[in-house]
Amino acid sequence: MNTAERHTLIAQAVRDAGSATVLELAELTGASEMTIRRDLDSLAAQGVLERFRGGARTLLLRGEEPPFALRAREAVDAKRRIAAAICALVADGETVLLDSGTTCLELARLLRERPVTVMPLSLPAVHVFGDTPGPATLLVPGGQPRAAEGALTGPLTLASIGALRFDTAVLGCCGLSAADGLTAYDLDDATVKKAAMAAARRTIVGTDGGKLGRTAFAHVAPAGSLHTLVTDTAAPADEITALRAAGATVATV
Repeated sequence: MNTAERHTLIAQAVRDAGSATVLELAELTGASEMTIRRDLDSLAAQGVLERFRGGARTLLLRGEEPPFALRAREAVDAKRRIAAAICALVADGETVLLDSGTTCLELARLLRERPVTVMPLSLPAVHVFGDTPGPATLLVPGGQPRAAEGALTGPLTLASIGALRFDTAVLGCCGLSAADGLTAYDLDDATVKKAAMAAARRTIVGTDGGKLGRTAFAHVAPAGSLHTLVTDTAAPADEITALRAAGATVATV
């Protein structure tokens, strides 16, 4: 088990249990207690968890969005497959509105190499396009970045979106179910997602299967208003069936 895999396992264990001791995590991972202490210090510095003497506890309240640093470590292979499948759905010359989130960040790295026009709604994705210029045309929206994640929200973001019309809006997902539709943890994020859908000819949602069947705090849109959902094969089959019955096209990768 390498360091990244161990960090992911530790973060998930603390998140699921609420807290864990160094000894418990050492037994879980097979690593030494000294290594686990270093791991916990590193994860605490990234805002993934909170250290206490002899262990660590989660920073999350029920229904609270996991930190970006933690989500960036989860289901990485699935997110890359999903991003590649969405990239294949985008034609050369399209205008794309790209949501915040870890799956959309993977897509940004692919779209950078395509002759498309993209307006990313997060600072990390803006940096992907700006750091290594490629054939893609970058549009930078206004807005206030949310702490840690860098997602852009607020009146300037909404004004940037509302001033344009896009071929495709690609949205990330906090929760998606046939019953409750697309949901977000944050009210401002939900408002931006609604504006993105209204400004685009079609909406593609990309999410790993762990988000399906979940419901977050803020409602964005009913499932039937989504044109295409791209998820991975770990998604629950019953939820996929229900989403298709609600009118969404679902692709698994």
